[in-house]
Amino acid sequence: MHNIDTMSVNAIRVLSADAIQKANSGHPGLPLGAAAMSYELWAKHMKHNPANSKWPNRDRFILSGGHGSMLLYSLLHLFGYGLTIEDLTQFRQDNSLTPGHPEYGHTVGVEATTGPLGAGMAMAVGMAMAEAHLAAKFNKEGYPVVDHYTYVLGGDGCMMEGITSEAMSLAGTLGLGKLIVLYDSNEISIEGSTDIAFTEDVKKRFEAFGFQTLVVEDGNNLEEIGAAIEAAKADTTRPSMITIKTKIGYGSPKEGMASAHGEPLGEDNIRALKEKLGWPSQEPFFVPEEVYDNYKAIAQEKAKDEEAWNSLFEQYCTKYPEMKELWNKYHDENSAKDLIDNDDFWAFEDKADATRNISGKTLNKLKNYLPNLIGGSADLAPSTKTYMTDMGDFSKENYSGQNLHFGVRELAMAGIGNGLMLHGGLKAYVSTFFVFSDYVKPMARLSALMNLPLTFVLTHDSIGVGEDGPTHEPVEQLAMLRSMPNFTVYRPADATECAAAWYYAVTSTKTPTALVLTRQNLPQLAGSSKDALKGGYIISHSKKETPDAIIIASGSEVQLGINAQAELAEENIDVRVVSMPSMDIFEAQSEEYKENVLPKKVRARVAVEAAADFGWGKYVGLDGTTVTMKGFGASAPAGVLFEKFGFTTENVVKAVKSVL
Repeated sequence: MHNIDTMSVNAIRVLSADAIQKANSGHPGLPLGAAAMSYELWAKHMKHNPANSKWPNRDRFILSGGHGSMLLYSLLHLFGYGLTIEDLTQFRQDNSLTPGHPEYGHTVGVEATTGPLGAGMAMAVGMAMAEAHLAAKFNKEGYPVVDHYTYVLGGDGCMMEGITSEAMSLAGTLGLGKLIVLYDSNEISIEGSTDIAFTEDVKKRFEAFGFQTLVVEDGNNLEEIGAAIEAAKADTTRPSMITIKTKIGYGSPKEGMASAHGEPLGEDNIRALKEKLGWPSQEPFFVPEEVYDNYKAIAQEKAKDEEAWNSLFEQYCTKYPEMKELWNKYHDENSAKDLIDNDDFWAFEDKADATRNISGKTLNKLKNYLPNLIGGSADLAPSTKTYMTDMGDFSKENYSGQNLHFGVRELAMAGIGNGLMLHGGLKAYVSTFFVFSDYVKPMARLSALMNLPLTFVLTHDSIGVGEDGPTHEPVEQLAMLRSMPNFTVYRPADATECAAAWYYAVTSTKTPTALVLTRQNLPQLAGSSKDALKGGYIISHSKKETPDAIIIASGSEVQLGINAQAELAEENIDVRVVSMPSMDIFEAQSEEYKENVLPKKVRARVAVEAAADFGWGKYVGLDGTTVTMKGFGASAPAGVLFEKFGFTTENVVKAVKSVL
C-alpha cells in the first residue's frame, strides 16, 4: 500500500471519529473498519464524477448499513462532492447536510435513504434490475450507453435481516451480474459477538442464491480488496458477494469491541487512534493538504469517465435519433400529464366490475402511453390484475421484459421498487393483496421519506374477500397507510375514480400512491367525475343547498350511501353523498373547497367504510357517527359478511336518522 493511500484511508477514519465525537452521538465502528474497502472502491474501481453526482451512467453506491453514515459523508467530503468541513462538524445537528442516517435528496451523492438494515440491499437489487432493463432497451452495438455497476455495502445486521435474503434470492435468480455486495464482516453486533444469534455461513447462503462468492481475509489490504472487486466485475452472469473481514473500530482502543458500534470513542480513545494511525495532528478535523490533493487528482481523473460517456451518447443520439426521442420520454417525469384530456384513457364500459379489474384495464392503456412503465406483483398478478399484455417478462434471459415477477417476497418487492425509482428513467409499480401491506409498509415508508412516486396496487380491500377469512380481510390497513406523511391512499368507487387514481399515481413526482381496490363488482356511478382528483367531492347532490345530513364514503361503500340517500328522500330527509377516495388529497385542497363539500354547519354526518373507523373522526365530528368495522372479519361469502357487519342500506339509513 502506498503511503498516500494509507493516509487517504486514515483520513476517512479520522474525520468520521472526530465528527461523531463532536456530535456526542453516532456509530464509529463501521467507518473505522470499512474505510479501506470504501477508499479502494471509490478511488480505483467505481465510475463516478464528484462534479456531477447525477450523470446517468455512474456506478451506484448504497451504504445499506446507514448507521455508519459518517463513512459516506467523509467520502463525499474528501472526493469533492460539496460537503465541507463545516458540514462534517454539524453531524447529526438540525438542518445539517450530515444527518444521522444518509437521506436521499438531502445530501448530494447519497443514492438512497438507509437506516432500516437490509433496506439498502433490496434497493441495490432494484437499481441493478433498472440498469439491466435500460441496457436491454437502449444499448446498440458499439454504443453501451447504459453500462454501470451497483455496489452495496452492508454488515452482519444487514445479513441477518430477512429482506436481504428475499432480495438477494431474486437477484441470483435473475443473474444480475452488475450487482456487487461488499459484506463488512466483523462478527460484532450491538449485543456483542454475532455468535450469540448468527452462526450461519453467509457465503454458502449467497452461493445457494446463485452468487459468485469471494473472500478478502484482510480488510485493510487494498490490493486484495481491489483484486476481489475486479474478479466480481469479471463475472458477467452472476451477481457477486465479497466477504471482507474487518475489525469494528479499527485502530482505536475499542477495536473488535461491541462498544465501538454505536457510541463516540471518547477523547482519549480518539487521541490513541490518531497516534496508532500515525496521524500528523491531534487537531479535530485536520486533513493534510497532500491527502486533499490525492483525492482531487482522483476526482479529476474520474470526470473523464463522464466526458467519454457524453461523447459516446452524443454520437449515439446522432446515429439513432429515434432512440434519443425514446430516451427523452423515459426521463420526462411529466410525460403522463397529457392523459388528463385523453378520452380513451377515461373511457370505460358502463357495467358492474371490480376495481381491480378496471385497474388492470387502465394499466394496459397506460402502457401504450408510458413506454417506461415497469412493475409486477408478489406472485399475485392474476389476482391483482397487474400484468401488462405483450410487454414481456423480465428474466435472466430477457431483461427487456416489463412485467416483473417478485415471487412471494412482499417486503423485498417494495424495497426493489424503490431501487427501480431511485435509478431513474422508469415508472415502477408493485402489487399485492391489501392485507399484506403490513409486509410492504417499512419500504413504503422509505418511499414516502425519499419522495419517490412508486405506485402500490393493493387489491382485495375489505371484508369483501369473504371466504378467505379474517387473516385476509384488511380492516386497519387503511388507517395505517393514511397516517403516513407524504403517502397518498386512493380507494376508488368505480371506473372514473380508478382512472383518476392511476392518473394521480403516474403524474406524481414526489409522493408514492396506493391504489386500494375491490375484489367484488361495483356499479358505475352516475355522479362520479374527474373531481375525484380532488380527493373528495359531492357525488350525489342534495335538493337543498344546505342538506339535512351528509354521508361520506369511499370505495364499495359509496353506492351504499347513494342507496341510503334515495330511501331517506322518501321520508323527506335531504342528504348529500360525498365520495372520499383520498383523504390525503382532499386535505390538500383549499379551505373554501373543503367547506363547499363539507360545510361546517352540517353536523349530522355519517362515514361509511368497510374498515376501522380510525381517522374518520375529523370528518364526522362529535355529533356524527360511522358505519365501520369494530373488529376483525370472518369467513363467509362477501354478501353474508357485508350484512353481518352492518354494511346495508337499512343500517346506513338508521345511522343517518340517529344523528339528526
